[in-house]
Amino acid sequence: MGTPDHTPARRPGRRPLVIVAASGAAAVLAALALRPAAPVGHWNSAEGRDQFAQVYADAFADLPEPDAAFDVRTDFGIVRAYRFAGSGDASAPLVLLPGRASASPVWAGNLPSLLEVGDVYTIDLLGEPGMSVQDRPIEDENDQALWLHQALAGLPEEGFHVVGLSIGGWAAANLAVRQPELVESVTVIDPVYVFADMPPNTILRSLPAAVPWLPSSWRDGFNSWTAGGAPVEDVPVADMIEAGMRHYTLRLPQPTRISEERLERLDMPVLAIIAGDSVMHDAESAAATAERVLPDGTVRLYDDASHAINGEHPEEIASDIAALVGGG
Repeated sequence: MGTPDHTPARRPGRRPLVIVAASGAAAVLAALALRPAAPVGHWNSAEGRDQFAQVYADAFADLPEPDAAFDVRTDFGIVRAYRFAGSGDASAPLVLLPGRASASPVWAGNLPSLLEVGDVYTIDLLGEPGMSVQDRPIEDENDQALWLHQALAGLPEEGFHVVGLSIGGWAAANLAVRQPELVESVTVIDPVYVFADMPPNTILRSLPAAVPWLPSSWRDGFNSWTAGGAPVEDVPVADMIEAGMRHYTLRLPQPTRISEERLERLDMPVLAIIAGDSVMHDAESAAATAERVLPDGTVRLYDDASHAINGEHPEEIASDIAALVGGG
């Protein structure tokens, strides 16, 4: 069950900056290929963990004040979730799943408008840098769905509108096709490995970003490229992502494309938001696939958006989600 826990200190009066947004998708393949033999995700040193904790707290200060934090025990580790009380009347809380290495603070620019839709939870993905702690190997897609289902089951509510960004979009879709019991709707925001494969060029460009001992400028360069060239220096969320990529070793199964047959069997509403200038897939192909296979789907192609779409279009995303879940 979930137990309330402390939250990072907040810096009052600071304007949220979420420029890089989903750039935590860096090295989706490469980080896995370069991982050592340790059975679970882990910090490479105590000093690295402390450095990440500091930049995590700095980035978290740009979020609204959460009214509760939970550490939920699952079969694969302890999952950190934060609850934010909203003013909207959505039929169930939103649950936000971040991109690779980005954790809850990546949603700083989105929470003000999403809280007008309804109550919101953010989750730090298990096996990724953040406040969740993996203590058992995650072997396959079934395990990925199971830990997330167990995390949701440990929260007070009985149903959720699950919203996933980048690799979090894959996690949301994977949950919906394998453990849908608590899922009332799904929103995937420029998801990887859901409607299209990742281009080889993106995989190749991610390789240097996955090597922790290479200069941080290499990771910053890749993250900026995924965000349409936006600057990432001295941005709290970008600093957090870079620290996670540098100090944390992933030990997760290779994500695989969710089959069209599984997507065709989804029986809940699905909103697919695709970034027109994304480097993570061919946007038009991904949108066309979503249009074809989702039985109860709404597809939005944001023509001018990069993979950092959630930081570029927060109000538009919130409006599309409100139309899906009945909030606002």
